[in-house]
Amino acid sequence: MGYLLFGGYFPLLHKAPKITADWTINDTELMNMKIGIIGTGNIGATLARKLLSAGHEVKIANSGGVKGVQSVADDIGAVPADVHGAVDGVDVVVLAIPLPAMASLPAGLFDGVPPQVTVIDTSNYYPGMRDAAIAQIDAGMAESVWVSAQLGRPVVKAFNNVLAHTLAALGQPAGTPGRLAIAVAGDDPMAMQAAMTLVEQAGFDAVDGGTLAQSWRQQPCTPAYCCDLEAPAMARALAAAVPGKAAAIRDRMPAQFAKLGAHASHDDIVAMNRQLNV
Repeated sequence: MGYLLFGGYFPLLHKAPKITADWTINDTELMNMKIGIIGTGNIGATLARKLLSAGHEVKIANSGGVKGVQSVADDIGAVPADVHGAVDGVDVVVLAIPLPAMASLPAGLFDGVPPQVTVIDTSNYYPGMRDAAIAQIDAGMAESVWVSAQLGRPVVKAFNNVLAHTLAALGQPAGTPGRLAIAVAGDDPMAMQAAMTLVEQAGFDAVDGGTLAQSWRQQPCTPAYCCDLEAPAMARALAAAVPGKAAAIRDRMPAQFAKLGAHASHDDIVAMNRQLNV
């Protein structure tokens, strides 16, 4: 059920970043970043390829250490690393691992990571299908707020509300008619700017999804989730989300996928999502 799991210039709706004496951000820095990606599945590997092509320096890591990730890194052209190496000396960390695995990352992994480093959470919560129940999320906590608590530092939620095929194959240059969108949610303006830049460079319009607490609006089975929407439709879908409604839809998804069958196409899945996630 991998298809379920993954799920130009753009205006920022947040206030302009406040530039401080110890941290500045400019267009040149955003075009040439050092990025560490933890996770080498569909999302992590695709992002590594795309971000390398965009001119960034990319390190990748998985649970197998440097030797375990070596062949994947060689195939992509990225630098192999263990998880500690992936967060060391970078501008952005992308966590492309299942949500429950966040709690299993090494204790203190981010202790030495400067606060200005952007951490992007791409994960989704699938209780009853892949994940054990997490009481806080079941009680209404936004998934990425839970992730932030596990890591002990702020995160930005991005790249979670498109399917793997969408991310890999359907990106387009900025300004292309019909270009699809990805929602981005977070609390820090500079981290948001970095994440939205990466979304744009991956081939998608970046749509501001609000604060991290509002990121539930792009979680599984919400109107904005994995429906291949353009930016105006994505913004409307985020606004249309109803608290608590997605969980009931999500619980019906295994039966819906069973109806589609093992050979469902990408278009079949998107059509199903558009019908159900309302």
